Amino acid sequence: MTLNYPLTFEPILKERIWGGEKLTTVFKKGSKKTGIGESWELSDVDEDISVVSNGSLKGKSLKELIQTYKGQLVGEKVYETFGDSFPILIKFIDAKTPLSIQVHPNNELAKERHNSFGKNEMWYIMEADNDAELIVGFNQEISPKEYLKKLHEGNILEVLNSEKISKGDTFYIPTGRVHAIGAGVLLAEIQQTSDVTYRIYDYKRVDAATGKERELHTDLALDAIDSQLHDSYKTPYSLIENESSKLVYSPYFKTNIIQLNGSVNKDYSNLDSFVIYMCVEGNAKISCGKETYSLNHGQTMLLPATINHVELIADSAKLLEVFL
Repeated sequence: MTLNYPLTFEPILKERIWGGEKLTTVFKKGSKKTGIGESWELSDVDEDISVVSNGSLKGKSLKELIQTYKGQLVGEKVYETFGDSFPILIKFIDAKTPLSIQVHPNNELAKERHNSFGKNEMWYIMEADNDAELIVGFNQEISPKEYLKKLHEGNILEVLNSEKISKGDTFYIPTGRVHAIGAGVLLAEIQQTSDVTYRIYDYKRVDAATGKERELHTDLALDAIDSQLHDSYKTPYSLIENESSKLVYSPYFKTNIIQLNGSVNKDYSNLDSFVIYMCVEGNAKISCGKETYSLNHGQTMLLPATINHVELIADSAKLLEVFL
């Protein structure tokens, strides 16, 4: 069986203490539950491995596909580097209330402590309430001693950088950067395949299952935090209609945005990688060979590395284009 068509996967829905209803009401993810905070669109995290939802490979797991097709699926160089592990985790996140303030360890710490990749990630804001904010980094130089003092006094918010946000804003969150998604935010998240998070501060919220405040990881986080001050944390970019416009290029993933009006032919014959499309606005169609596939708002699609040519079609849509 050849890899000759774009793959979609069953979303893995995660209930969260801060989750809302938009993933099920706006994106039509199939769940009657409330408080769905995350839809894992493409995952190779243990116990949460994505399963194909379309075509002749329906029912096969992402892990099975990699083990069977290897470089044909992910790209030869990607397979040489990562073997049977898929290197990227793709999510949509709906924050009805603020997430905890957190930090992710780098590759070295994550490997040593958790036998995991680190967690470099990026956010693309799809919807934001008028007063919505993110926390990204610090607003002043701070030493570990000063940081711990603020944390123990309950005043950590005073030294964190808050950003007013709007639709289309983009942020790269390298490992070590303290961050949190605020209330009223719907976003696309692209990250390394890792589920390692150190929770720093959580507004004294109580876990419904245990009746206790959620665990903090103060000691683990201290070694992981990068307290360097930056002039700006938002990622600038230019949007050119019907072209792949650069958003974030990191050692761990590359992401473009395509503002689609009409049709665009994409040639990936010189790219030795899979390609992921995330539809962050409108609805699109992907023409591949003799078949055409729908990609609607809030959906994700994986192009195997064996597919070199597709046509993207939409009256008005925005796609994130992700690859290695």
